[in-house]
Amino acid sequence: MTERAGNQALTTSPWRDCDLDGATGAIVLADGTIIPGEGAGASGIATGELCFNTAMTGHQEILADPSYAGQIVCFTFPHIGNVGANTQDEEAACGRARKAAVGMVSRAPITPPSSWRAEQSFTEWLAARGIVAVTGVDTRALTALIRERGMPIVAIAHAPGGKLDAGALRVAARSAPQMEGAELARNVLGETDSDWTEADWAWPDGPGIGPSDGPLVVVLDYGVKANILRRLAGAGARVKVMPGTAGADAVLALSPAGVVVSNGPGDPAATGEYALETIRGVIDAGVPVLGICLGHQMLALAIGARTAKMTHGHHGANHPVKNLLTGQVEIVSMNHGFAVDRDSLPDNAQETHVSLFDGTNCGFRLTDKPVMSVQHHPEASPGPQDSFAVFDQFVSRLSGD
Repeated sequence: MTERAGNQALTTSPWRDCDLDGATGAIVLADGTIIPGEGAGASGIATGELCFNTAMTGHQEILADPSYAGQIVCFTFPHIGNVGANTQDEEAACGRARKAAVGMVSRAPITPPSSWRAEQSFTEWLAARGIVAVTGVDTRALTALIRERGMPIVAIAHAPGGKLDAGALRVAARSAPQMEGAELARNVLGETDSDWTEADWAWPDGPGIGPSDGPLVVVLDYGVKANILRRLAGAGARVKVMPGTAGADAVLALSPAGVVVSNGPGDPAATGEYALETIRGVIDAGVPVLGICLGHQMLALAIGARTAKMTHGHHGANHPVKNLLTGQVEIVSMNHGFAVDRDSLPDNAQETHVSLFDGTNCGFRLTDKPVMSVQHHPEASPGPQDSFAVFDQFVSRLSGD
């Protein structure tokens, strides 16, 4: 497994001599670095892992993605907020999954909405969501810092009155837990079984209705995105969502035609402490399985492979992935800070996808079991739809097509 760092080292810091005089917002690293700015969104302090995302659109969907739980997102695209926010672009599949990203960083101030779909401003949405934001930051320099040094744990703060305590923020950053070893899925997964009926979103009517007679697909929820569920229904499946804490016996009692191991936040090895037994039970029963993102990583762990923390991860909607089965290059949406060690995959696992950015594993299938998985987010939202076929292929196999 490889992950290349930036080509240019960050030799100087634009924040070396910064203070917080007059600032209403700030990001403070555990090493004491202070990055002042203008606060927005929710007031208060949040701590988490700081990553950067290169997507030019879909900022609401990104921050609402439960996979970002415990993280602060620095957007490399400078202009944020011009499309506002609306309920149709919600990615949380249940109320608890609204505990997604805790912070946001942008270069330009948040602009008023200028979209016919906007139901509220992005600033209002951030505040209602409890997301602390800081604008006016040199996000190019911050991105270079992350590429060189890795994703730091930081404290982000918004004090409308301008009274920020640098010392307290340093303490908060230093005492916050690291992402390695963090089990975050329990905070965002649904606690009860539920049926999902929404299908693909279509302009201008919104989401359609899924079938009532398709093959039953059980989704093990570790923070599943709503658009994964919509895509499954749109591909023809009846969708039942079960908490990721469910046991294999409970899953198999429903006689599903297939099982999806969902995306989610945190360290896959930590979530695997309770999830791997269920995943192995489903695999051993011969039920077709599809893993996505965190689900891909936990499927790898379940078959004896290893995962590792990445330096700066993959976060964006423009990542090239090569499908080794077809030879095609797909542009996909990515959001992960851990990756499967391709060299640790067992002999019965065939690598199917690889990142063209850094060569890391982005998919595999088993040669002796009906199991397939992808590291990227084939449902997009936001992002291109090059990988929509993942859902169509999975569901069509369940239907015997």
